[in-house]
Amino acid sequence: MVPVMDKAALEAFLAREFPQVRDDFVIEEVAPMAVRVRMVVAERHLRPGGTVSGPSMFALADVGIYLAILAMIGPKALAVTTNCSIDFMRKPAFGRDLICEARLLKLGRVLAVGDALIFSDGMEGAVARAGLTYSIPPTG
Repeated sequence: MVPVMDKAALEAFLAREFPQVRDDFVIEEVAPMAVRVRMVVAERHLRPGGTVSGPSMFALADVGIYLAILAMIGPKALAVTTNCSIDFMRKPAFGRDLICEARLLKLGRVLAVGDALIFSDGMEGAVARAGLTYSIPPTG
């Protein structure tokens, strides 16, 4: 399968549909059934102790899988998360961006299942791993 939306199309979609968060995420790569997305970590993403908050890491995983799905099926804004399980494995490096490598494991007519690995820029090993399921709106 070949992506139907490239990096520029996904960026334009994010800017149009989600202007409130478009500056938080940078799409680095789009491939068949996969994307790599960077979260530009700012003070608003931090929790006490100076580490990136769990909700911010969830947002990155969620956006990564969402963009991987859209890259394959086109701009369907109403695709929604139906399930997520996330494991926080180690503390991200202080003051570093996070990078999500999102890949789709299954892309069906109604459901998509994906896996997201989150890395702290410049640090060995993933800081979090998430499995997400999305509901895809019917065509037509």
